[in-house]
Amino acid sequence: MSKLINKLFYIAFMLLLISILSFLAIHSAPNSFFSAGELNPNMTPEILKQLQSVYGLDKPLYKQYIDWIVNILSLNFGVSFVSGQDVTSEILKRLPVTLFINMVTLIIVFVLSLYLGIKSALNYNKKTDYIIRQISLISFSMPSFYLALLFIIFFSVNLDIFPISGLHSIEEKVGVYNYLDMLWHLTLPISVMIFVGLGSMIIYIRSLTLEILKSDYYYFALSRGLSQKQLLRFYIVPNLLPPIITLLGLSLPGLIGGSVILESIFGIEGMGQLFFMSALSHDYPVIMGTLMISSFLTLFGNMMADLILLKLNPYFLK
Repeated sequence: MSKLINKLFYIAFMLLLISILSFLAIHSAPNSFFSAGELNPNMTPEILKQLQSVYGLDKPLYKQYIDWIVNILSLNFGVSFVSGQDVTSEILKRLPVTLFINMVTLIIVFVLSLYLGIKSALNYNKKTDYIIRQISLISFSMPSFYLALLFIIFFSVNLDIFPISGLHSIEEKVGVYNYLDMLWHLTLPISVMIFVGLGSMIIYIRSLTLEILKSDYYYFALSRGLSQKQLLRFYIVPNLLPPIITLLGLSLPGLIGGSVILESIFGIEGMGQLFFMSALSHDYPVIMGTLMISSFLTLFGNMMADLILLKLNPYFLK
């Protein structure tokens, strides 16, 4: 219980630190949302000052920050400068799609990398090992945006199997067909994220498995005549899980950051696309809202990884 309380205090402290740094970085940017209005002949200085007063931008920076912190404690991230909509409702509307994409990617990457990494190590210096290593190296060096464009050209334009962008077809679907249609649209972006995320995980698991195969306890188990399934179940996989779970927790920021690019390329109305569009338009409330939610999800994911490690090995975090 004390571990959980310490983790929650750590998350609160990190969120406070992230909010201060993000707030200062955004407000020190050379251009602001209202800079475009200064070029509009219909926007008089009086109107601009009135707008700044409405959004509280005429106050000193520390007062703006205090007001913003007080508001987010009640999950009120303010009003979007661009759409005039409540930022919290906009984020909650887009959050499920981004969470779904990242969770599916994380689970599939975990399963595939565990299987391929172990298989590569068990077939050390054989043809299977060579093929898996080449795939992992291609994956590790492949930029996600470039692979996304290749997938769109090949699978969407040339073969016309998957849609180019969007979450739903033009024809409205009902019931379970609506979810199947959404999965059909998400196949390409999820496939890109899976392929890009596999490379480093496979190399890491292969390296760890080779170390286990050279260990004394593995040779002792091998001398007892245990089958390969028993060796995998009781000796290889249990020793692989703690470092893999740690790495998966650390890879969460990369997944969320990668979804910003891919959601923009595939036209998916998720948090990544929302953050990208708000950054282009200097929409401060939306930028800060998405940053704080993304930071919380990353810290929460790392906390869950630590708790899982504690469950697997109670002495791991002592």
